Amino acid sequence: MNYKEWLIYIYDEARKGHSYISKIDINLLENIKIISEKCFTQKGVYTVFVTLSIYKILHPEQDIRNHQTQIENGFSGRTIDTQYITPTLKELGLPSMAESGWLTLSLEQPYPYTLNYEGKIGNKEVKKAFLELIDAIEVQKIHPKYILVELFKQIINIQKQNQVIIKPLNNPEKLTISKIIDILNKQFSFNYNVFGGSKLPVLAFYAIYQILVDEIARYNNCQLKSLGSHTASDQSSKSAGDIEIIKLEKLFEVLEIKLDKIIDSNILRIAQEKIIKHNPERYYILSYADVKKDEIDIINDIIYQVKNNHGCQIVVNGVIPSLKYYLRLISSLEIFINIYSQLIENELELQAIHKNKWNELMEELENDL
Repeated sequence: MNYKEWLIYIYDEARKGHSYISKIDINLLENIKIISEKCFTQKGVYTVFVTLSIYKILHPEQDIRNHQTQIENGFSGRTIDTQYITPTLKELGLPSMAESGWLTLSLEQPYPYTLNYEGKIGNKEVKKAFLELIDAIEVQKIHPKYILVELFKQIINIQKQNQVIIKPLNNPEKLTISKIIDILNKQFSFNYNVFGGSKLPVLAFYAIYQILVDEIARYNNCQLKSLGSHTASDQSSKSAGDIEIIKLEKLFEVLEIKLDKIIDSNILRIAQEKIIKHNPERYYILSYADVKKDEIDIINDIIYQVKNNHGCQIVVNGVIPSLKYYLRLISSLEIFINIYSQLIENELELQAIHKNKWNELMEELENDL
């Protein structure tokens, strides 16, 4: 079997409930639990671990700690990940990076993944679990399949817990823009106390743009790029922003959307760098948290410079005012609600609490129609 076939085979074992717990000690099981629980926010670590494990199965003689060719006796883990592992993870509906786990800066350092690896993986608990699991495979000779099956079983269980069916409205023809804006405000401002909430306004705009590209003349011959991870940096995902619109095979428009970050001059400078690199015609920076008042002059200067030097119009605005404007442009509020609800239901980065809250708000909306 090749890399893809092994990954699918192991995933199927996990899906069928096969167990190798008896072959794994308590400490390793705890490490597996840590990686599984953080696989949605620490996708790089999880993806790299899966890649190394699959590689070890096919090449048992290789020390998988030497994950780069520039390391003595090393190999290119990134190549295997990009060509086989990440595409297969996507195919299986598992958490995955946009391209490769090795695009994460803390993991691409040219040092072996030994227990004293110097790469600055942000979450120390995850770093420890990751390195100890690799050590277990390489030094303690634990078969990678045993660990992967248990890892995937836990991830599958987490995904099942996060599955929530979004109930449709019974009277969508009575929808109004003000009522939709009201529940979106409540949804975005709610304190979920878990990661994932920042993806919600991104999904709202993605739903709107699915309609705009079909209905508005400006977006003739345009396509929406698939959404990437909202937990990955744009540097690691190689994207220009959260939402990208392509026109005639060129980047046409970009939306960078913030939930709880105030738009300041630093965000504008980062946008300026992306504009120079990607060259879109228009770049939206939208935040639910407003604009930093004492930096408005600096922000306007950057907008002016970018327009004059690069021809790109930066638009800074609030999330809610922008949504209110776009909702006026589309032909059907019902279509928007249906698309948005479907995106919420299917989004892997959202947890059950986000989906249940939307159901609650939809019920509230239903009662108000």
